Amino acid sequence: MSSEIYISTQKIFDKTKSLYAYDLTFSNSEDEFIDIEDEITKTSKIIMNSLTNSELNKLLGKKTRAFISVNENNLLKGVLDNLDERRFILNISNTIDLNEKVKNKIIQYKKRGFLISIEAFDSSNEMIKKFVNLFNFIDIIKVNTIHLNKSNLLKLVKKFKGTRIKFLAENIENHEDHQYYLSLDFEYFQGWLLDKPKKLKISEDKIPAQIIIINLIRLIKEGANSLRLEKEIKKHADLSFKLIEFFNRTEKLNTKIESITQVMSLLGSKKILKWLSLYLYSQINSNTPSSILDLAIRRAELMEEDASPENKDKAYLAGMLSMISNIFDGNPQELMKQINIDKEINDLIIYKKGIFAGSLIRAEQSEREYLKKIMIANFDKLNIDEILYTLEEGGVDIDKDKIKK
Repeated sequence: MSSEIYISTQKIFDKTKSLYAYDLTFSNSEDEFIDIEDEITKTSKIIMNSLTNSELNKLLGKKTRAFISVNENNLLKGVLDNLDERRFILNISNTIDLNEKVKNKIIQYKKRGFLISIEAFDSSNEMIKKFVNLFNFIDIIKVNTIHLNKSNLLKLVKKFKGTRIKFLAENIENHEDHQYYLSLDFEYFQGWLLDKPKKLKISEDKIPAQIIIINLIRLIKEGANSLRLEKEIKKHADLSFKLIEFFNRTEKLNTKIESITQVMSLLGSKKILKWLSLYLYSQINSNTPSSILDLAIRRAELMEEDASPENKDKAYLAGMLSMISNIFDGNPQELMKQINIDKEINDLIIYKKGIFAGSLIRAEQSEREYLKKIMIANFDKLNIDEILYTLEEGGVDIDKDKIKK
């Protein structure tokens, strides 16, 4: 499986030429388009990335909405349940099977607060008939300006004038079309005349192996108590970080996180189960070396032992998250912006200061002493290129002349 996905974005403007939203399409190579209509696994992987990936926030901004394609599969499988209704517009495929289950699910998402749109609406009699019972829940009709019944469109524009429903003209490629749909009082516009699609490569976040997720889901299904579930989650540094990030993204609480116990208590088993199920659909395996994850757990345990009774949970989380840049291949400052974490933990990770700083220094010193012994004992087995690369990445100056001697 590819270790990255490509997100193509195209800006959508309102009639004042201000940016309104982005339209997102996806691929898992520079050329291979993902058919979001059929690929439930790939769709859920993309949604998970857009929930958690800071690069997407940089691309879209922190408030701009994005249209994301929706079909009966990702509606009914619950893949969309964890999306932020403030960020995503559910763009219903015009080929969707509008059975009663699908209709009810769309209405459910509408009541939750999502904006709902219809994709590539051609205003044909068949399409009007298909969606007529859903119009009360639709906010935006994306009009296919290439394949279009103009007579029916004019009737629809007149019918919905002054209502909640807004019209968006797709495929605007010349000024004449832009002016024509402006004259019909369309609210939004999309097309190559206004903005050409841009493609961004995003590396997939490293998350725990599928077997770990299945085991956690099994524990919840079997009614395992919270202590047992917490014990399992705390074994995995990457999973713990993702759980906190998920909590911050979905809960409308101004809460500073101090421990995994706190997050699990506030979320409850039902929401944790949904979150785990979404990861299971995404089927992304971790590429993080097990030694790094093991070291994160050991450091967390050492700092927990070192802490006062009232700070043990917080110290464990601080120790685990002190290695997030190693686990997620990112700048710790950028990663910590993604989660609403306790100030003492944040200060330790970003600035190496605070009540846990001494404990972290002692843990790191212990790790270095052990690794130094391993290096010396196995120096002849080590690859010189890898040693040089590691030293330079760590900011160590290498005198190339002395190497040549």
